[in-house]
Amino acid sequence: MKKITALALCFLMTFSLFTACGSDDSSTDSANDTAAEATDAAADEKTTFTVGFDKGFPPYGYEENGEYVGFDLDLAAEVCARNGWELIKQPINWDAKDTELGSGAIDCIWNGFTINGREDQYTWTEAYVDNSQVFVVKADSGIKTFADLKDKDVLVQAASSALTALKDKANKELLDSFGNLDEVPEYNTAFLNLEAGSGEAIAMDIGVAKFQVESRGKDQFIILEEPLSTEQYGIGFKKGNEELRDKVQTTLKDMVSDGKFAEIAEKYKLTDAVCLTAE
Repeated sequence: MKKITALALCFLMTFSLFTACGSDDSSTDSANDTAAEATDAAADEKTTFTVGFDKGFPPYGYEENGEYVGFDLDLAAEVCARNGWELIKQPINWDAKDTELGSGAIDCIWNGFTINGREDQYTWTEAYVDNSQVFVVKADSGIKTFADLKDKDVLVQAASSALTALKDKANKELLDSFGNLDEVPEYNTAFLNLEAGSGEAIAMDIGVAKFQVESRGKDQFIILEEPLSTEQYGIGFKKGNEELRDKVQTTLKDMVSDGKFAEIAEKYKLTDAVCLTAE
């Protein structure tokens, strides 16, 4: 009789053990499902949108009267308004842009950001601006062509598209002809150096070049007619972040359709450069 009772107790204990284990698995699955649902909900309920930009890159992003303004920042503000997001304008060191994006400190790089040569490094929107890299020189420098840049000191922004273009093998002969190539942190510094005579030419984006030349006096500087290279601007998101990219791109196309995109482009005299279509 004792043996039967012991066997019965053993059976009951074993059954209870399996029941408990089964309950734990169910709870774990339920918790995982809840966490996944919470993550999806958080993505759908995004409240802020942080744009990383170079504050010395007019007319796309720059500081004026203590405020960050520019073509790209105005576009971003309209995208945020239409999606119910708060825009956070985050100035960054351009050569640290990948670290900022990879860490999640910013949602995207949006500031005259060249797609060409970086196609596989980011999740891109469609191009929205056609751009060229050009040289700016002092009007009285006597420099008219690439040949005149021989033995000259040329300035360029560190980690910029102009620097990438200069180091392209197609421009090796031109680069080798320079007396020196100096990298500066941003283009305001480049123009100060050019004015002071510590540089004789600046390689830079044409949109920024036009803005700087006009704002500093058209008679002081000129843009060489021949472009160094041509390229397109897009908005760069962390690789794989298609969901946020799609929301921003769809909103931009809506802005093209209703005319808001063109209105902002006209404000910054970039009408001839924009290339995004609503289709």
